[in-house]
Amino acid sequence: MKFNSICAKEIRDKQPVRSHILPIYPTSSFSFDSIEQGMDIFTGKEKGYKYGRYGNPTVDAVEQKIATLETFGLDMEAKAVMTSSGMSAISTLFTTILKTGDKVLTQGNLYGGTTELLTSVLGQLGVETVMTNLQDLEKVEAMVKADESIKLLYLETPANPTMACVDLEELATIAKKYDRLSAVDNTFCTPYLQQPFRHGVDYIVHSTTKFLNGHGNSIAGIIVGTDIEYMEKSVWKTMKLLGTNCNPFDAWLTWTGMKTLGIRMDKHSSNAMQVAEFLEQHAGVERVNYNGLPSNPDHEVAKKQMRQFGAMLSFELKGGLDAGIRFMNKINFCTLAPTLGDVDTIILHPASMSHVNIAREIRERNGITDGLIRISVGIEDVEDIIGDLGQALGGD
Repeated sequence: MKFNSICAKEIRDKQPVRSHILPIYPTSSFSFDSIEQGMDIFTGKEKGYKYGRYGNPTVDAVEQKIATLETFGLDMEAKAVMTSSGMSAISTLFTTILKTGDKVLTQGNLYGGTTELLTSVLGQLGVETVMTNLQDLEKVEAMVKADESIKLLYLETPANPTMACVDLEELATIAKKYDRLSAVDNTFCTPYLQQPFRHGVDYIVHSTTKFLNGHGNSIAGIIVGTDIEYMEKSVWKTMKLLGTNCNPFDAWLTWTGMKTLGIRMDKHSSNAMQVAEFLEQHAGVERVNYNGLPSNPDHEVAKKQMRQFGAMLSFELKGGLDAGIRFMNKINFCTLAPTLGDVDTIILHPASMSHVNIAREIRERNGITDGLIRISVGIEDVEDIIGDLGQALGGD
């Protein structure tokens, strides 16, 4: 080979390589030994990789690990499809399952991006969103029974940002009774704290950007389902054609972050409980939304389906929005940022950030008021977290 050929060509090393850490495969496509092999791979006769949008060894490894975690200890298998973000996981699943004329039955206290997707995007495609109180099981069953166009029950528990919980087992049972599908966003809990498949849910989505990764350095999402054939054919096909695939570098960062998932979630949960107890006793706080508190109305439901109560909480300050602005501007140690699930403590104002495009009447009806503050409690020394919150809650 001449100089430029040497520069351009890949070196085909035939030596066996056993990397201790999962390698990153930053390639847009994969080569074949022969045209016959390429034909066999494209037709499914032989397993193999074709094009980066169709699949990648790094991404596949993360998919397999998360599917294994979601079914850990359960007598079932699952298939996962990784995507470019949590929202792309949700939109890919919705696009696969739903068609014009179908309806989604869900709650009004969803993450703002999900609500906006349902109402602004899917609504234009002829998919109607019906919001109700999913804690009212009799009403939910009556609605599903009466309306055959409801094809999907979409759940978030705990909800973002009110931390309200719905009963996964009861809602999944209703869905199955009337031959409907159920899906849940399990981002807040991860499979370490909550396994929706244990309670009969059909599909799980995550923003792996958050706790699964845990370090705030990648954006990705995942869909997990127990109908292997449907996941491999229909969900994967939608991902492939919409181009919502995850890239190998973000998948690899998720892989490395998951190595400490259990340890992190233990610390997140322990710290959050202590922060919630501190806030509940503070004179400047109107109410605290944390399911670990026995005073929380959803404490028993959360205890039924969660192993611990997680990192997420929200609270309402006496004084509403003005008090909230003063509080957030006094924060020194914690971080003000529009995300969650990182190792450090992050504070957000939902009404002006995550739910800024949701109508005020919908927000307020579901407890997302102008004065609500959300905290993703990190794994720092809890004394430093509480100390910063305490000084910010103090007088002018």
